[in-house]
Amino acid sequence: MISDIAADVFLALAVLVVLASAAGLLVMRDVYQKLHFVTPAALVAPVLVGVAVLIESGYSVNSSLTWLAVLFVVISAPYLSHATIRAARIREQRVGRDSGPAAGRPPPGEDTP
Repeated sequence: MISDIAADVFLALAVLVVLASAAGLLVMRDVYQKLHFVTPAALVAPVLVGVAVLIESGYSVNSSLTWLAVLFVVISAPYLSHATIRAARIREQRVGRDSGPAAGRPPPGEDTP
């Protein structure tokens, strides 16, 4: 009975973290600021769900597989955030300068006479 309540509390906390992150995404204007609000949903919420599964099912195959998935998410989330910021910055730099055929330059792969 107490374990069910504790698991529900952790799941509710995970939902609150995701909702707060979504609200932050809606409020922020810049892609760099928005990415800061993705981090809690990507790191904190899965850990809270993993704790809820551990409380509910105890130490079992289900909980070990859940923690393996949580470990993968926690390890890969910073790399995904870095790649997203890098892509946004590259895109911002390309849009900032006129490049390509519209700027009077030939498209890539074509030689100029």
